[in-house]
Amino acid sequence: MEDVAELAGVSAMTVSRVLNAPEKVRPETRARVLAAVRELDYRPNSAARVLVTGRSGVLGVVCFDTTLYGPASTLFGIEQAARDSDYLVSIASLPALNRSWITRGIDRLRSQSVDGVIVVAPHESAAEGLRHLPQGLPVVDVGGGTDLPVPVPVAAVDQHAGAARATRHLLSLGHRTVWHLSGPPNWIDASGRVAGWRSALEAEGREVPEPLVGDWTAHSGYEIGKRLAREPDVTAVFVANDHMAMGVLRALREAGRRVPDDVSVVGFDDVPEAAYFWPPLTTVRQNFGEVGRQAFQLLLDRIAGVEGEARRMVEPELVVRESTGVRP
Repeated sequence: MEDVAELAGVSAMTVSRVLNAPEKVRPETRARVLAAVRELDYRPNSAARVLVTGRSGVLGVVCFDTTLYGPASTLFGIEQAARDSDYLVSIASLPALNRSWITRGIDRLRSQSVDGVIVVAPHESAAEGLRHLPQGLPVVDVGGGTDLPVPVPVAAVDQHAGAARATRHLLSLGHRTVWHLSGPPNWIDASGRVAGWRSALEAEGREVPEPLVGDWTAHSGYEIGKRLAREPDVTAVFVANDHMAMGVLRALREAGRRVPDDVSVVGFDDVPEAAYFWPPLTTVRQNFGEVGRQAFQLLLDRIAGVEGEARRMVEPELVVRESTGVRP
């Protein structure tokens, strides 16, 4: 540690703070110390650190269904933020996000002496689990709980705002109304997108069609897209994620409905492939890296005993490509 301190031009005490309580050190000093740590390949004794500070330098993450783009990208954003501050991440991947499984996941992480836990909770059923957390454990909720009463801080993308922005974009192109293919109703993100779509239509005094419900997969988008293709009045569709939008695009093409000449389509997520769909997909981009950083900072604040804001909402961005156009 003394060698690191000498190279970084700081005291050994400062090096210790950077390694054990980085939130208490100025960013420029922290960066200098971490650069010295990397250059010297310094490896702190984790067991000694736990004994001295009561902290392990490990954060726990409870997550569900990381095969989907949103949860997987959120997890990656958290891991990036933790790595930038020299924290390790231990993951408990659960088959369901209900009270029982969340309790099991958190108990498993507590047995590893994690300093705190981030729960990636996109299901409404997770809210009950978040109301029964062990005392004294810092916890932050990501994605879920923005419209549900939960007793922990929340970091999330503003789903309502993103859906409303997508819907207003389609209305601005002259479409009389916008149809919506939603995600599963027990997913909080899906509910937020339905609410944003509906509010944008109602604000303009437009007809609100009954939402069609998919399951996030391209297959469900394809099957529902075949139904939409048979409706000549459908000229604009807002789809709750890009994979379902891909299925809708194929169904419309097979039915001879041109995109965007006959039907405009907007997705949500901006998956890496969205710019290469045919036509390239207009969609709502979620900044998962920023969500991860906000969640990580909220958790560091709670670990340090700092009581700050309870919600941090990240604004989504509408990315306009070639799948939307004026009403035929």
